[in-house]
Amino acid sequence: VQLQASGGGSAQAGGSLKLSCAASGNILKIDNMAWYRQAPGKQRELVALITVPGATNYRASVKGRFTISRDNAKNTVYLQMNSLKPEDTSVYYCNADLVVTSGTRGIYWGQGTQVTVSS
Repeated sequence: VQLQASGGGSAQAGGSLKLSCAASGNILKIDNMAWYRQAPGKQRELVALITVPGATNYRASVKGRFTISRDNAKNTVYLQMNSLKPEDTSVYYCNADLVVTSGTRGIYWGQGTQVTVSS
């Protein structure tokens, strides 16, 4: 199983970026998908989570600015980031709670994509 993240980069404060993360491999089903971020010297933190039916949960600092969504047919999760702030600068990681075809459940991580917001 592989999670491939893309879409990171640089933006000015107030700008937008959209992250994508596609899961591939011997996947039977994917349950929750999420985005985390980790800034230098800080712990990794949950940014947003989405369930299979589409229920969402956001950390307080990104509510109203970020939107998580998913395409279940494509095994892909997205993070639309608007009104970016310098404090959003981090490496962003996607995450999936999934079951592989052997029946084993596990948590899988993408490789991380850098988001840099300048003031």
